[in-house]
Amino acid sequence: MDCVALLNISWIVTFATIFLIFFIPSHLKAYFAALTVIVNAGITSVLAFHVLGGNSIEILFQGSSLWGDIPIRVDRLSAWFILIINFTTITGVLYGLGDLKTQKNSSQKLTFHWILYLLFHLSMLWTCMIQHGLIFLVAWEIMSLTSMLLVIFDHDNADTIKAGINYLVQMHICVVFLTVGFVWLYFKTGSFDFNAFRCYFAVNSNIGLFLLFFVGFGIKAGFVPVHSGLVAGDPAAPSHISGLMSGVLVKLGIYGIIRVAFFLQHDFTVLVKVILAVSVLSGLYGILNAAVHRDFKKMLAYCTIENIGIIGIGIGVGMIGIGNRIPILYFLGFGGALLHVLNHSLFKSLLFYSTGSICQQAQTRNMEKLGGLIRFMPQTAVIFLIGAIAIGGIPPFNGFVSEFLIYVGLVEGIKLQDMSEIIPLVLTFAGMSMIGGLSIVTFTKTFGTIFLGNQRHSLKQEPHEVSALMLIPQYAIIVVMIIVAAFPQFFMQVITKILSELSPGVVVPHLSDFGVYVSAVQHISQYSFLFVGLVFAFWGLRKYVSRKSSQVIRPTWGCGYLAPTSKIQYTGKSFTKTLSKTFNWIVVERKRYVEVKAGETFPKKRKYVSHYHDFFEYRLIHVVTNQLIYAANYFKFIQNGRVQSYVLYGIVFIMTIFVLTVFNLVS
Repeated sequence: MDCVALLNISWIVTFATIFLIFFIPSHLKAYFAALTVIVNAGITSVLAFHVLGGNSIEILFQGSSLWGDIPIRVDRLSAWFILIINFTTITGVLYGLGDLKTQKNSSQKLTFHWILYLLFHLSMLWTCMIQHGLIFLVAWEIMSLTSMLLVIFDHDNADTIKAGINYLVQMHICVVFLTVGFVWLYFKTGSFDFNAFRCYFAVNSNIGLFLLFFVGFGIKAGFVPVHSGLVAGDPAAPSHISGLMSGVLVKLGIYGIIRVAFFLQHDFTVLVKVILAVSVLSGLYGILNAAVHRDFKKMLAYCTIENIGIIGIGIGVGMIGIGNRIPILYFLGFGGALLHVLNHSLFKSLLFYSTGSICQQAQTRNMEKLGGLIRFMPQTAVIFLIGAIAIGGIPPFNGFVSEFLIYVGLVEGIKLQDMSEIIPLVLTFAGMSMIGGLSIVTFTKTFGTIFLGNQRHSLKQEPHEVSALMLIPQYAIIVVMIIVAAFPQFFMQVITKILSELSPGVVVPHLSDFGVYVSAVQHISQYSFLFVGLVFAFWGLRKYVSRKSSQVIRPTWGCGYLAPTSKIQYTGKSFTKTLSKTFNWIVVERKRYVEVKAGETFPKKRKYVSHYHDFFEYRLIHVVTNQLIYAANYFKFIQNGRVQSYVLYGIVFIMTIFVLTVFNLVS
């Protein structure tokens, strides 16, 4: 296989489309872009499958004497992420075709959008293949800029622009950390090649450099407290872009952390505690905020933080396995993390697409204005329910499989002899259990509020089911989710090969040595599918038997109250009110409401308005930015709009240089 030729075709196809898309009729631009994405994904997927079959790819491009040769390497870890990126990008472009078709957008706006989409896809792929620090940063920067421009698709909205700027600032802080890390590596080893990590970690402390990269990649992944860019960007973006960002973009932060983690040589005890603490904090903080928010796209963004925390826990367990040379912890930790990367990309993109369908029909992201949508959008309701079950880690769907492996890894880790390692694992197990319970609460609230009950507010139009073009990619995702849940052994075989190739001194036995765990989770999933099938079979049988029976529909007993209104239903806020009050020290609520005073027999009409702040953004980031603005205001006099002042600045500058030159202070 000529890998160089395939990669060149990928480049040529993308940039040829970017050039030709300007000359294509407006109604065909989106289809042409979608075809290019599919072709590009097909080419790179062929390479990925070739690598997973056992043949790694390494291409060296000749560089300069300063930064050395530029290595392009596709190993099994890269191939795993490339396949995930390609599948989600294809479903995203198909969903976006149907979604954007219903909107009134100019031809220029759509052209720019699809060009950015192609560059975004390509940059994510090359981020997984480039293993040279400087060139990696170039691909990373292209990925960040294109994703930001995709976020601000609705650039006429001031809130969208604000969210885009917030996201861009966060991503460039991420680049600062990564740049410092690669420069540090270069000055210590004389190379930007990723293999230089191994040389550095072998003779130096692993803590400082790894934590630098952990923060840099963690900003992209969305770990707390560097998560505000993710929370700002996902809700503001079009739904197919939200699914892509939350489904795969944040995983490239995970890819970077895992890539660097496999080069570590020592200091595992300290690093594991940091990773587990940050991961549990991220999981709990993310799901607590998701539980109380009424903007369902922001709720999904916080759920991404929760699942990034779960993946981080898996990485921590795997690193314990590396540090203690225990294959089972290495396998269960990193295996569960890599499988959850795939699973989360599936059910999170599915949830964003289904909520995008709701946004298209209801023209709102506030669940409190909705209700009873299952009668108007039954397919979307079922799709959302499947995604909710999967993200809650409930069998029979795929989220259960990866979370089960991580849980088992935590239980196996508790069998260690060192209490300094057992205690963090016990606390992590407790934290992950709370995360799972709160996730069920969150999606019970969301599904019930949006799809069940009665409509709470009149909408601009009567909602109806979305087009087949938007539903097909969602059904494709569900099919893959079911395959993962029903046949996890196949995917774990692939992951075992990945871990065997990257194994840093840990011998990974054959999958059959861990067969009891994979077999257990497979049986649970299959029996759960059987149970669900039996339920539907009995339901179908009952419906068939009673098909000729007369049915009389009567109103239910009103408990003495015969004038019900939609306003007396449970709302999303009332569902989680007790939870928000219990954790009000971290779930910051701001209310505008005048309390009814004692003795106020006939109170006047009042309005109740409340919203939730992000704790870290409200208590930390806003404090810093407000102080910076306060300090900058002292220098407003410099830019005063007076031409005379600007001329004076020039004269002062020239005179200063002249005086310094006379006294030989500058040459």
